[in-house]
Amino acid sequence: MAKWTPRHEAPEPLEGPVVATIIGGTILWFLLFLIQLPFYGWFDDHGRTWWLWTCLAGGGLGLLGVWYVRKRDAAIKRAAAQDPTATPPTSSTPSAQ
Repeated sequence: MAKWTPRHEAPEPLEGPVVATIIGGTILWFLLFLIQLPFYGWFDDHGRTWWLWTCLAGGGLGLLGVWYVRKRDAAIKRAAAQDPTATPPTSSTPSAQ
């Protein structure tokens, strides 16, 4: 079998409001946990307590994700400040008219 090789160059990764997206998702996971918490007895009776713990784990991992993307964003900004010729990878660059 021949090794697969790409026929064209990969597109640039999409950049957007990553920190805000991760914070929003983390808040959503914690809200889902808090909404389900009063129904713990029902979940326990039906063998569905994993739903609560999944939401709590999602919130905890979201906190880790917030820490990670904030560090990444700060590193990208530091690198852009050190190299003035490099263009920052944001989508807010004005287009030529």
